[in-house]
Amino acid sequence: MSRSVKKIRVGILISGRGSNMTALIEACARPEYPASVALVISNKPDAAGLEVARQAGCPTLAIDHRPFGKDRAAHEHVIDAALREAGVQVVCLAGYMRLLTPFLTQAWSGRMLNIHPSLLPDFPGLHTHERAIEAGKRQHGCTIHLVTEEMDEGPVLAQASVNVLPGDTPDDLAARVLKEEHRLYPEALDTFIRTHFPES
Repeated sequence: MSRSVKKIRVGILISGRGSNMTALIEACARPEYPASVALVISNKPDAAGLEVARQAGCPTLAIDHRPFGKDRAAHEHVIDAALREAGVQVVCLAGYMRLLTPFLTQAWSGRMLNIHPSLLPDFPGLHTHERAIEAGKRQHGCTIHLVTEEMDEGPVLAQASVNVLPGDTPDDLAARVLKEEHRLYPEALDTFIRTHFPES
């Protein structure tokens, strides 16, 4: 029989369809899972993931980055204020396609997680599946890590790997990695919360 637990309030940042967000929302719906989704924020008002989150009953907010021009920190100040107003305790980046400034990474230091589609430190940045195939890797996968000022260089919390098969296209490989992402992110967040918020 499952037991209810104290749930840590999580904010999720997205830019697109939010498939990893969906995996987190589904995990948070379980009574025994130690987190709830306090707010989903997208920098793109038309992001498909916002409607997915609304349909799941999660509070959502679009904070369009375009009116801020090149002032990334000003945009992040608005995001930070919204997260704090919602009582967020941990932030999860789930396909959030904006480089963060030191303001936001420092504001949430040790409490901001990201998922990256490679086995870091291999292939930080974009086009990871293409790069893994081109490099002749036999193993590829995904990483959950804490966010720091340096892109994709924060402490690793969890990883999952898949085999790179002969004849794989980047799309083939991406699809297999994505399945692991959807499994790994909720597991890693669960472990992170139980470690850092032992009262939960």
